[in-house]
Amino acid sequence: MRRLACLLAILAGLYAATPAAADESGFLEPLNGSWTGTGKVLRKIGSPPIDVSCGFNISAPGTSISMKGNCRGLLIISRAISAQLTARGNRYSGTYTGPSGATSQLSGSRQGDVINLAVNWARLVNGDRDANMTIRRQDSGQLTLRTIDKDLTSGKSIITSEINLRRQ
Repeated sequence: MRRLACLLAILAGLYAATPAAADESGFLEPLNGSWTGTGKVLRKIGSPPIDVSCGFNISAPGTSISMKGNCRGLLIISRAISAQLTARGNRYSGTYTGPSGATSQLSGSRQGDVINLAVNWARLVNGDRDANMTIRRQDSGQLTLRTIDKDLTSGKSIITSEINLRRQ
């Protein structure tokens, strides 16, 4: 009888965990498609911001998301950017490849309409390897990508990139 109770408890736990994955596919699926927009990027903390225009193709089958695109700044500079994330429940992990071409690690979770990610840069950026990234879905047609880093001199958090995208 005790074994049956334990087995039922394990099965109930597995069954209860299943909707969390379904919830993430429901959150991610509306992100499928082409997105374009503009924003500002700091090459390093303390430098003037650079205006950028970006375009992304997003594929979000099931509980994963792949973002591939380009951002153009200073009229002539174009850089490829990509991110791949996989959700397990509301926890996310994956990689980000930025303008330098180096692949960094991402991990975090979703709260409401925002995926909050810790970034572990592949190399030193602004004096360390740590930053935060958010992917915010405002509605089915707007998305904001933001990176926040710490100014090691002042200790303040600085938005180092913010790109506002609209579905095409």
